Amino acid sequence: MRSLIKSFAGIFLAFALSGAHAEDLLKPFVLGSKGPGDLAQKVASTEKALAAQGFVLAGSYTPFPDTTILVVTSDALKQNAAQSDMGGFGAMERVSVDKVGNEIQVSYINPVYMANAYRMKGDLKDVAAKMQAALGNMQEFGAKGLSASDLRDYHYMFGMEYFTDPSTLAQYDSYAAAVKGVEAGLAAGKGGVTKVYRIDIPGKQETVFGVAMKGTGDNKYMDDHYIMNEIDFKNLKSSAHLPYEILVSGNKVYALYARFRIAIDFPDLSMMGSHSFVNIMSSPEAIRKALTLAAGGKI
Repeated sequence: MRSLIKSFAGIFLAFALSGAHAEDLLKPFVLGSKGPGDLAQKVASTEKALAAQGFVLAGSYTPFPDTTILVVTSDALKQNAAQSDMGGFGAMERVSVDKVGNEIQVSYINPVYMANAYRMKGDLKDVAAKMQAALGNMQEFGAKGLSASDLRDYHYMFGMEYFTDPSTLAQYDSYAAAVKGVEAGLAAGKGGVTKVYRIDIPGKQETVFGVAMKGTGDNKYMDDHYIMNEIDFKNLKSSAHLPYEILVSGNKVYALYARFRIAIDFPDLSMMGSHSFVNIMSSPEAIRKALTLAAGGKI
């Protein structure tokens, strides 16, 4: 009888451990390092470390005086994007270098979190290993954590958008015309939106653009600084949320709707109160309209 009880206990423990492992929680950001230093020097050393691991700089962005964001890609990222539906949204890694008080924080988007949130074919664990080799991994942060299965079916709450509900910004006669139209709109700064980077997905009619958004007055709700000032308020900075993306896929131009795109990086942000979604309630539509203008579409 005792041996039977022990057997059942062992089976129960195995299932419990298996379940815990299966439900490992993922967080959106990874803190690579923090400590004293010079911002410009840390940006340069970060670029060098990423290059040593095979990452290629697609573009950089300084949304705030004490923040520089580096956007990199790699063969592994682009190949996974090519194999995934709307995979261009996950064809890059965003890295932020922030001066916070007397220390420099280097953080980046968690590749495994992103792969699941964007329903990509591969889990990008190989990319995560290279990012850790380049920049370190002190801790994951930015949320209590979500399982891979929850991320693949994520939406903030009932009635809000999933990954599969992007906004269609514009439609052209061909892929080439769509890319040309977006390039022209970004060069002209239409809607207050300008180009940070461009990544072409191999073997596929798909191109992703990273964009900076700047607005003032009545147009402030789409402004990167305005939005981040409301939602990125904790000691560890989540600046690697930026920049936003515009995706050309075939002859159409898309963007993830902000109620998904913002929420996926800040899933624990409260709906109401100080530093909450209610304070940026006007931002999703403001962003959609600005990106539509930049893409050459009509409001």
